[in-house]
Amino acid sequence: MREHHPHHPHHHDGFEKRPGRERGGRGPRVFAPGDLKLLLPALIAEQPCHGYDLIRQIESLFDGTYSPSPGVIYPTLTFLEESELITGDTEGGKKRYTITDAGRLFLSEQAVALEGVRMRLDVSKRSLRGHDRPPEIHEAVHNLRHALHSHHGRWSPEEIVRVAALLNGTAQAIADGKAQ
Repeated sequence: MREHHPHHPHHHDGFEKRPGRERGGRGPRVFAPGDLKLLLPALIAEQPCHGYDLIRQIESLFDGTYSPSPGVIYPTLTFLEESELITGDTEGGKKRYTITDAGRLFLSEQAVALEGVRMRLDVSKRSLRGHDRPPEIHEAVHNLRHALHSHHGRWSPEEIVRVAALLNGTAQAIADGKAQ
C-alpha cells in the first residue's frame, strides 16, 4: 500500500484529508475527487481566465446555489499548472490561465470522463436546489439538519450511538423502501 502524502502533488486527488471536513462538513459535496481537474481545464479551454473568474463561472453553472471556495480552486490550478495542462501568466498581479497543447490533448482523451463530470454537476445542481425531492422531504431534511446542529458539538458517547443508529436505520429503511 502506498504511503499517504497529502502535500505531494501526485497524490490521488491532490487534496489533504482533514478531520471534520468530510462529506457534509460544509454542506453537500458537489464534486467527486478529480472532477475539478477535468472541469477547470475545460472552462479554461473555452476562454482564458483568472481563478476568480473560474469561481464565478462555476457559481453560474449552479445558478448561484453553490460557490467553490478559493481553497479548493487555487490548489487545483497549481496542480494543473505543475502538470503542464494549463499555464498561468501574471498580468497586473493576477494570474490569467490558458490551456496548453498537453491540456487540449488531456481533455480530448478524457472526453467521456468530462461528460460524466458535467452529468454529476447537473445532479448536484438539482440536489442543491431541492428539485430532486418533494417539498415535504426537503423540509424534513432541513428539520433533521437543524436537530443535529442544535447539539453544538456536545455529544455523549451514548448519544452518538443512539443518533447514529437512528440515522443509519432511517437511511436503510429509505433505501429499502420500507416504513421504519
